[in-house]
Amino acid sequence: MLHTHPHGKDVLRDITSTTDLPNGVRMPRLGLGTYRSAQGGEVEAAVKAALDLGYRSIDTASLYGNEEGIGRAVAESGLPREEVFVTSKVGNNEQGYDSALQALARSLRHLRTGYLDLYLIHWPQPQTPESWQMTLETWRAMERAYAEGSVRAIGVCNFLENHLERLAQASETRPMVNQYEFHPWLQQPSLGSYCDAHGIVTEAWAPVMKGRAAEVPELVLIAETHRKSPAQVAIRWILQHGMTTIPKSVHRERLAENADVFDFELSGEEMAAIDLLDRGARFGPHPDGGGAR
Repeated sequence: MLHTHPHGKDVLRDITSTTDLPNGVRMPRLGLGTYRSAQGGEVEAAVKAALDLGYRSIDTASLYGNEEGIGRAVAESGLPREEVFVTSKVGNNEQGYDSALQALARSLRHLRTGYLDLYLIHWPQPQTPESWQMTLETWRAMERAYAEGSVRAIGVCNFLENHLERLAQASETRPMVNQYEFHPWLQQPSLGSYCDAHGIVTEAWAPVMKGRAAEVPELVLIAETHRKSPAQVAIRWILQHGMTTIPKSVHRERLAENADVFDFELSGEEMAAIDLLDRGARFGPHPDGGGAR
């Protein structure tokens, strides 16, 4: 059986539902992912539409090259900055103590904000002792940024149990969030259990399997029962497991669909049926290889 985070079902009221990070910061359960949302009009329109639909969490990364468009869209939304939870990530080519602090300063400038709500290491670099040392230095820089208040919370992406354990042995602070690939075909239950045991909030990327949820017969069948789409069933399943998630889209109708997952509930039998779909299938790179470049 998959892990179920202690902040689970009881907070699934609507798109404003949040979970508490270990330091008390409230993070929306559902947000907008912006990977491959092009800088300029595309990402700006997507973020504006999402905020208009009630989304209050926007996830980006320096690697995505779209922080400036997101910064513009948030600024022009008219929403107070404190009402939008903004996440960004330090890239592989920015790792190291000084370079990570410089990367954060760039992200803050591009996003037109004095602070990030969450800052993440995009990928671990476990390939050599030297590359891993860079990851540790990056984490120390993030601890400093957290202590100084330029980020409200810090965490990691794509860290497996061995990476999290090595980080814990060499640092003062555990990550508050681990964002990793998670969907019906890739569930990584031991990683989820590790995070739960150590108070790390889990966040799923690729929750609708890069659009392939509609190809999974079990999801299609469950979706028909609830008069929902297979993508909505996949998102709801993730939320009922207590995770947060950031489905990506640049189309308003799909953004609305992805957020329309709070008016139905999957039964225990339906949850268990989806749990059985795990086949260890990744759409992204394996974290032990150092991730996307």
